Amino acid sequence: MTLQDDISACRICADRFAQTATRHAPRPVVWFDQAPRILIAGQAPGIRVHEAGKPFWDRSGDRLREWLGVDAATFYDRSRIAIVPMAFCFPGYDGKGSDLPPPPVCKATWHDRVMAHLGDVPLTILVGGYAHRWHLDARGSVTQTVFDWQMHAPRVFPLPHPSWRNTGWLKKNPWFARELLPRLRYAVKEVLE
Repeated sequence: MTLQDDISACRICADRFAQTATRHAPRPVVWFDQAPRILIAGQAPGIRVHEAGKPFWDRSGDRLREWLGVDAATFYDRSRIAIVPMAFCFPGYDGKGSDLPPPPVCKATWHDRVMAHLGDVPLTILVGGYAHRWHLDARGSVTQTVFDWQMHAPRVFPLPHPSWRNTGWLKKNPWFARELLPRLRYAVKEVLE
């Protein structure tokens, strides 16, 4: 069995997920191969990704692909782009319908092994605060971490989550589209060529 098979078979959180408002079973979404050119480190699959079994298979994915300047075929080419969230399964919703955070047990169980499997990835894109904290040991807000993107570029780019919920954030922070995104697209193009 491969590492990908081991993760796909993981049921560590079955009892936890059964107690959420969604009462769903684990369905790890595993999307990586060895030696990718880009690592996208995200948070956790949402309900649409859980149902489809494909990462960023939603409007957030459309926005992320636009930010990166890549088409869907390139984005879903596992030999070029690895997508490794902080939790491989949809964590579920709480009683109010809000997303639950990625269970730390997933990160503790799998992430060191996955990172060793991937090897030295030329470009890492960190999507959201959970990924910022794990990969950069970031302690500030998402806004501050993304604002300080030049401290990590050109090998690492911290991004906000591309969710529709962050549309207001994007309007309040025009520097993101004006300054960060052109540099990100250039870095993506450079490592993929």
